[in-house]
Amino acid sequence: MGTFTVVPILLHPKSKGSIRLQSDDPFDPPLIDPNYLDHPDDVKTMLKGIRKVLKLGNTKAFKSIGASVQDPLEAYTPHCDGFPKDSDEYWICRVKHYTYTIYHSTSTCRMGAKDDPTAVVDPELRVKGIQNLRVVDAAVMRDVPSGNTNAPTIMIAEKAADLILNIDSKTEHRENNFNKSLDFGTAALDQECEFNRMSMESNAQRKRQPDRPFYLPKGDTTSSRIITEAKESLNNRTGLQAVVTKRPSTPRDATRSLFGATSTRAPENRPPSSFSLGSRHFDGADTSRPTSRTRLQPINHKPKLPSEEEVESGLLPPKPPSDPNKVQRGKATRTRLQQSTSVESSLSSEVKSRLDTSPSDVKTVDEPVRRVHSGPKERSSLPVEERGEGDGREMPYRAPSSASVRSPPRSAESRTGSGGTKRTSSAGSTGRGGSAGKREEETAEEALFYSQNIVPLLERMTAASSKKDLKKLGQVTEDLYSLLQKENLLGRNCKQRTTILKSIFKLLDADDTRIQLKLARLILAFKVTGNNLLSACKLVFKISRNEKNDPEFLKGDILDVLLDTLKSTDPFSASEALVFCIGSLKLLTGNATIVKQLVKKDCIENLAILLNSINKTIREGSEPSTQLGNILVQATAALRNLADTGSSRERLLGCQVIEALCLIIDSFTSDGDLMLNISRIFSKVTLHTDCCTALADHPTSYRSFVSILQKHQHKSDVVVRVSFVLGNMTAKNEVARLRLFQEAGSFDILLSLFRFYLEQDVKNQGKETKKEVAEDGSTVNKTEDVLIKVIRVIANLSINENVGPVICSNYQCVDFLLKVLETKEVSSSEELVLNTVATINNLSFYNTKTSAITTLQVRVLEVLLKLVLANNMEAMVEACRVFANLTRQKVVRDFLAEQKIDRMLVTMLDSGNREVVYISCGVLINFMVDEENRPMLKQEHGIRKLIEVLRDFSRTDWELASLVCQILWNYSGKITSSNDCFGQQESQDLTELLTELLDRDSALDLSFKDEADDEMTDYFEETWTEQFCPVAEQLLQRIETHQSDLEPLDNPSGS
Repeated sequence: MGTFTVVPILLHPKSKGSIRLQSDDPFDPPLIDPNYLDHPDDVKTMLKGIRKVLKLGNTKAFKSIGASVQDPLEAYTPHCDGFPKDSDEYWICRVKHYTYTIYHSTSTCRMGAKDDPTAVVDPELRVKGIQNLRVVDAAVMRDVPSGNTNAPTIMIAEKAADLILNIDSKTEHRENNFNKSLDFGTAALDQECEFNRMSMESNAQRKRQPDRPFYLPKGDTTSSRIITEAKESLNNRTGLQAVVTKRPSTPRDATRSLFGATSTRAPENRPPSSFSLGSRHFDGADTSRPTSRTRLQPINHKPKLPSEEEVESGLLPPKPPSDPNKVQRGKATRTRLQQSTSVESSLSSEVKSRLDTSPSDVKTVDEPVRRVHSGPKERSSLPVEERGEGDGREMPYRAPSSASVRSPPRSAESRTGSGGTKRTSSAGSTGRGGSAGKREEETAEEALFYSQNIVPLLERMTAASSKKDLKKLGQVTEDLYSLLQKENLLGRNCKQRTTILKSIFKLLDADDTRIQLKLARLILAFKVTGNNLLSACKLVFKISRNEKNDPEFLKGDILDVLLDTLKSTDPFSASEALVFCIGSLKLLTGNATIVKQLVKKDCIENLAILLNSINKTIREGSEPSTQLGNILVQATAALRNLADTGSSRERLLGCQVIEALCLIIDSFTSDGDLMLNISRIFSKVTLHTDCCTALADHPTSYRSFVSILQKHQHKSDVVVRVSFVLGNMTAKNEVARLRLFQEAGSFDILLSLFRFYLEQDVKNQGKETKKEVAEDGSTVNKTEDVLIKVIRVIANLSINENVGPVICSNYQCVDFLLKVLETKEVSSSEELVLNTVATINNLSFYNTKTSAITTLQVRVLEVLLKLVLANNMEAMVEACRVFANLTRQKVVRDFLAEQKIDRMLVTMLDSGNREVVYISCGVLINFMVDEENRPMLKQEHGIRKLIEVLRDFSRTDWELASLVCQILWNYSGKITSSNDCFGQQESQDLTELLTELLDRDSALDLSFKDEADDEMTDYFEETWTEQFCPVAEQLLQRIETHQSDLEPLDNPSGS
């Protein structure tokens, strides 16, 4: 017995399920609740489906074949036996208890707009709030599809591949098919270009899908922006266009270092990136005065020592020195040590007053010359134990000398730094009041807290270090830091600060970067200065060089401590320490997670303060020094990486970093490393209009960039980025174009760069040249990249109506452009060739008597024909743009007609790409001016193709529709009969179509009407009224006037 089954399916359920985590264990399965039939409408829909099936089974058609309704599951539904059979209650029971899934679950990660609270991924399948993560499966569907989910999921995967690869495979596939329809083999070289008519017919018969209007927004934007972009698009179509290029690639350094492998600095002018560092590099008695890292000459005068008579009459003689070989124990050791090294404690007031004699009254005492540093600590002979490197043995007795006499502390106002500039003490009002100040007395309460809380922690740290128990050492270090932070004893607030630091210094030889980083954080948090500050910053830098240590910088508040060190360190007196501090931040900005944290912690603002302070000092008369340059290299490298975050642009503008960088350019133009970093920053931020505007409005920006180009002409990585920045500034700003061109020496340096790198490129042809590897893994020809960016600037400058004619008349510039096209192939240098053609197109727009384009017209046409014959759609389109300008001259039209370019343009009407069609129409208008060229249009089925273009694109692009009407108007200039001129069917179709498009209600009834607001609708209606209607009305009137069933007779006489 034959059977068939009808199964009602709930295609679009309203019930929503859920997926939740069962625990924090990633290996536990999630909690999945389908929540079937939760919505009452789902049950009602299923009930309707059952009723439909039952009704279907009782129709005459089914009964005629002996069909009857059978319920195979009736015996398995005991739960529903209590309801009357075939009642709604019975079937609802069956629905609730005996339905099953077909396993087409979707929408657990719905796709939606940014402001959609129900969406998990954005329209490009990226998970919101998480970088580098996409969801590509049925989960992103907003609703369950009516059919099987297999095919839509494949489509989603294909689209995701396009998004990840940043390609449009649909357009590429269509263009590739179109390219294949053109057969430009060897016959093309003989000027006998033959076309594949079968492919053309197939393309002509294909129904093209209407596009959105070229000025309708693709995403969220303002109406005014839409109008502006629409007008810019119209300007581009008429002949002038700004050239777009990608940002120069940034090579990834193989290792983290202060200065990259391409640095122009001499080794002696930059701090090293590699060095050894341990406890011996730290000073036990931290001072408030930083070292200048310069060697000073010994003092050439000594205080007069008291004579024996004075000693005998004024005081008891000091005790004889103890036996250096005898071991001293107990507290008396320190007492005797102090007595043996201090004269001040045993001299009478009379002798003390004589020791304070002015230098002019003091006789010089011979003493061995010793190395003296700028730090106060080094100017006084300290025991080895106070330097943190003692071995527990007593120091040998030393005779009293002037070096052991403490001079009175100077006031903060009178003390000068190593650079000779006055500065205030960093010690503050508590603790040690300067390098020679006495420690403030410790209260009993403070001493008790120190002995009961801090000392035990220090002892535990020492014990853990001795036992090499790194885990315990790290924990106790954290406990000590937390305690000091809680009690506000960090900085210089702790009276036992020096003792604590000495204990910490001794632990720095621990062979564990995590321990070293925690200890370095403690040291920096104590606001150390001088050599200790330098060594601590170097230690942090050394740790940050290894990417594997990056996670450690996300723990605790080490980033806050580094930023606090950045804020509090003087760039003039502690320049080397600041280099390593900012260098650490620079290296850490290579980590995307750390970058976000640094931006949130106002790192950009802190660096801006540093830049402004340096600019202010230089403005007040200080000379730009190598040390300041080293600091700025690190700061700008960090800003380069920080500029990548989403909120950085607003911060850079808010704290006027752009203005500060322009001033730095003026002061440090010769510093190649610094100029490279600044150009990298600008190449990132000028991708955004607001930053471009701020830079273009700066009074010295054009002069600054011209100076960089003049100073670093042969440094390609600087030139390529500065040129890219200038291209961004001039892409959409008329004032910027004019100001750059008017800047003294600007166009001369552009031509000089063009010549130099073009010559380099020609020399390198056929040779194996080293290509730069970008961050994305792609390879870049550096010479070509410079040419691309320089040519782009010239193209953008030529858009200005005052600048364009001047450049157009520059024979050298046009000659360089043609040499590029003559020496490069679009297949291997596509971007360079396309940018060059776009520049020639802009220059060919100006039909002046002195135009070099006109003078070199033959060369121009020859290189463009080569591009037309290339298997590259973009090259063909760009070449046709130039043809649109050049075909204003009849000699050019005749030349191109001999090359059958007019026939190729008719073929391009089938491409399906609106811009390709538009360019073709623009050139055909000029061809149809000549009567001898008109028959070709009908012979190549151009009339039918134009009608199809009008039908497919008119409602979405009225300007293109206007061009089609202009072609047909020029073509029908000698019309006597519409049927004879256009063809009977074509004439009829054209009449009906024009009548329909000239009707306002029909023409402006758009399927996408809801997507445009009132301002957009007004603009759309304006283009229909002002551009399409005037020429369309005249064309329709001409067709109707010459509409007749009678055909004209030829003149028998032939005259």
